[in-house]
Amino acid sequence: MLKILAPTDDQITAVRNFNRFYTRQIGLLTEGLLKSDFSLTEARVLYELANRDSLTASDLTRELGLDAGYLSRLLKKFETRRLLTRAPSTLDGRQTVLSLTIAGCAAFAPLNRASAEEVATLLGRLSVEDREKAVKAMQTMQRLLGGAEPKEPYSLRPLQVGDIGWITHRQGVLYAQEYGFDGTYEALVAEILSTFVRDFDPEWERAWIAERDGEVVGSVFIVRKSDTVAKLRLLYVDPSARGLGIGRRLVEECIGFARAKGYKTMTLWTNDILLAARHIYQTAGFKLVEEDRHHSFGQDLVGQTWELEL
Repeated sequence: MLKILAPTDDQITAVRNFNRFYTRQIGLLTEGLLKSDFSLTEARVLYELANRDSLTASDLTRELGLDAGYLSRLLKKFETRRLLTRAPSTLDGRQTVLSLTIAGCAAFAPLNRASAEEVATLLGRLSVEDREKAVKAMQTMQRLLGGAEPKEPYSLRPLQVGDIGWITHRQGVLYAQEYGFDGTYEALVAEILSTFVRDFDPEWERAWIAERDGEVVGSVFIVRKSDTVAKLRLLYVDPSARGLGIGRRLVEECIGFARAKGYKTMTLWTNDILLAARHIYQTAGFKLVEEDRHHSFGQDLVGQTWELEL
């Protein structure tokens, strides 16, 4: 069993230093949050009530980690100020649903606006590149320390400037590490992708890029081979994002696009050692139609052609 080492003193000090720095940056040490007469906890409760429906006191106690007695006094204070109303829950008669009044929404609005403006000012001091780094670091910290994963742990988007170089680099590195491919594979990827960009036909061709926490973690390309045949190219998923269904999703996007465009057949070429990719293709309905032995990328390989009738 792998033994997990305790955090070092330096690591603990670094986290505490960051906490002190960040609380000062966002003004948590001032008596009233964002120059208002609300405390941090009061503002957080207002935020939850403004942005979620059917909340109960039990929900707030559990999700914000608040003492039930303290929360009860806070909610009573809101009621006294006419910021809050209660109504019986339709799901559980023992519970009451909390809602902001018009006055409560009006009290929250300047808080929300001031918070957004403060963050915009904080990020506005940074270059676009540093902004992305800062946001990505925050998202990573939230995920690693137990923050809720988004409903979709990744997103798909079209090809953007800069993706071609990154994908070429990552595929070259990954195939060298996992299969021992030499630099000629990276050269092939670069050639395929440069051709895709140079000859791109947006009516009949497409690319999908998978992102997680602001990083490219997968991609796939579909090109026009003929009026009736589409070719799937360069499917890959980064090891850090495997197990999320990204590869299957990328292939499904290709198939859906090809069918919508009226292609009759989709084809692809791969090697038999790419077991995970082959499983995805088989599950999607592709059939192996041809095999050939070849020596490429510094390895003896068995190339395979797969086809899917659309």
